[in-house]
Amino acid sequence: MSLRFIEGDLTEMDSDAIVNAANCYLQPGSGVCGAIFNKAGFTELMEACNQIGHINIGECCMTDGFHLKSRYIIHTVGPIYIDGKHHEDTILRKAYWNSLNMAFEHGLQSISFPLISTGVFGYPKEEAISIAIQTINDFLKVKNMTVNLVALDNMTYKMMKNSCID
Repeated sequence: MSLRFIEGDLTEMDSDAIVNAANCYLQPGSGVCGAIFNKAGFTELMEACNQIGHINIGECCMTDGFHLKSRYIIHTVGPIYIDGKHHEDTILRKAYWNSLNMAFEHGLQSISFPLISTGVFGYPKEEAISIAIQTINDFLKVKNMTVNLVALDNMTYKMMKNSCID
């Protein structure tokens, strides 16, 4: 299948799963995480996340999508960007890869991602876009799935589209 760039609201995606840029304790946050909790149903998602409890940076877990169009939410924890010299790129790749692999192992055909770690975790968008695209394309070389990379704003969407132009 393919990688698609979409400008829009991740919580409105009608894919099998959307990815939550989570924190290690799976608690509601701001940005993408807060929007997902609010749209999915705060109480139901909070209870599901509390049952899981904790995941490590770069790892992921899955809950129901509750009131979202997507059946599932894959929660992954990206790195907090320090200076690019603390293996942030490796951890970010791992967060994307593990999320893709979890979706594939559960038989999902489509998954939609935000730009993990680019909000409050401070990852520079251009570098994060490059890592996301490279990791997703590497995964799609060996597994078949539709993957959406979703940008909330037009500037980020254009950055994603332009990153694929040689």
